[in-house]
Amino acid sequence: MSPELVAAYRAARYRVDAGFELRVDRFCAPLAALHRACGVACSAFITACNPGSVRCDAAENAEREASFEAGIRALGFAFLGGRGSDPQGLWPDEESLLILGLELDLARRLASEQGQNALIWNGADAVPRLILLR
Repeated sequence: MSPELVAAYRAARYRVDAGFELRVDRFCAPLAALHRACGVACSAFITACNPGSVRCDAAENAEREASFEAGIRALGFAFLGGRGSDPQGLWPDEESLLILGLELDLARRLASEQGQNALIWNGADAVPRLILLR
């Protein structure tokens, strides 16, 4: 991946529908509270949209995200909706899921299956980390 793409992932805003935002390498108090409330030590923020950072049309992204959500539901994980946003507005928002209790190894596998370059993983310290997959 190019340094510019990695920088874009780091700068992105990862908004959770519960009313808070994840920022890479910055402690997130609402995330810590959510982990405590749900009895989990970790979570992952993953999208199925635009695999490999290649833009898909809105219908294809919606279909990909719905299929991904159904798969996460079938695995029995609780999740919240969200979206990744480019603060410069050069890239369209990507619908995403904050999947509660998802360990890093499985998060890597699921994001890789969706063709993603990266994911955001949140450990017990509630500091979102950018995990590069390629």
